[in-house]
Amino acid sequence: MSSQDIKDNPDPTPFDYQAEIYQKGLRYERPPITFDSTKWEALAKERLSAEAFGYVYGSAGKRETSDNNLAAFKKWALIPNRLVDSEFPDLSIEIFGQKYPYPIAIAPVGVQRVFHNDAEGATARAAAHEHVPYILSTASSTSIEKAAEANGNGDRWYQLYWPLNEHNDITASLLKRAKESGYRVLVVTLDTYILGWRPSDMDNGYNPFLRADEIGVEIGFSDPCFRAHFKEKHGKTVEEDVSAAAAEWARVVFPGKSHGWKDIKYLQENWDGPIVLKGIQTVADAKKAKDIGVQGIVVSNHGGRQVDGSVASLDMLPKITDAVGDSLEIIYDSGIRSGADVAKALALGAKLVLVGRPYVYGLALQGEEGVRHVLRSILGDLDLTLHLSGIESVSKSHLNKDVICMVNGNPTAN
Repeated sequence: MSSQDIKDNPDPTPFDYQAEIYQKGLRYERPPITFDSTKWEALAKERLSAEAFGYVYGSAGKRETSDNNLAAFKKWALIPNRLVDSEFPDLSIEIFGQKYPYPIAIAPVGVQRVFHNDAEGATARAAAHEHVPYILSTASSTSIEKAAEANGNGDRWYQLYWPLNEHNDITASLLKRAKESGYRVLVVTLDTYILGWRPSDMDNGYNPFLRADEIGVEIGFSDPCFRAHFKEKHGKTVEEDVSAAAAEWARVVFPGKSHGWKDIKYLQENWDGPIVLKGIQTVADAKKAKDIGVQGIVVSNHGGRQVDGSVASLDMLPKITDAVGDSLEIIYDSGIRSGADVAKALALGAKLVLVGRPYVYGLALQGEEGVRHVLRSILGDLDLTLHLSGIESVSKSHLNKDVICMVNGNPTAN
């Protein structure tokens, strides 16, 4: 979607979703999915298998990091302004040279076929319909090309689980396929070179990347370089031994060892477009990302799925934005559950916010329409939250640290 397409978009504003629901209520119609975002998780649990729910809900260890993420938002409160004579807020942003109508994007989540038969296709279509950037995971159960087809004229990014240098040919193949399929931004996940200690998955004996199916491994199974690698190593095709092929692909994308900063150069040489590093949690690493010449970072702890007992991402966000916010595009991920959460992350310095688990719960509940419902709910909440707080836009001139205060443990808080 071009900037002009977005500017000329005749679709309703986020607030209009509320008006639409109330109009239907006059005909005694109630929405099929609740608007209470705190209930989406429990409803999805009722719908999903133990393995599927355990996978999306699961976090590392005792869930302390995940709990920290959620608790961090309660430390901050917006400070409403009054008698602000303005229309509804301008939610549009510009990032990586592209203008978007809203400051949220679809976080990369893998194995979506376990949540709904329409899988990533449903999510990609929903993102395009709601004019929200779609980020495809390397752990997808849908190929790069088919997800792009579902996303149509939407704006899409590709998330890479990064093979080691011995498999640079596979990395190059993945990047080439993504670029040829219209993915504009490369998001490189740094914190998942091996899966974390996830009790919910282990209790179910469930690792979707080792099963003899295409769930979580389809991008590898459809890659010509990986297929050639597997044939050379095992003397058979992927289809002749799906179980061995799944295990081999898991070893390639989750090799158990991290890359080093020097390896970013290879990605820069093989990707013509913005590169974003996902999983940054320290000021030092943010500064290294700036110095090495990438265009953006995602302040994220993978929603608490990788390391237990870790700091909340929101606690690190203002420190990182203060240090490098003028030289890198800052994206936030981890713990977003509402429009008010989005507003707080933006006020603390993020340019764009990723929505993860909530849209997966929507997918489980009603497929594409469920994802759309979650996106529209979060955006409607954001729209009204800002409007009722007298905040005229999501730009840094209006939504910044002056309109937010710490309320727990800060003696200067009002």
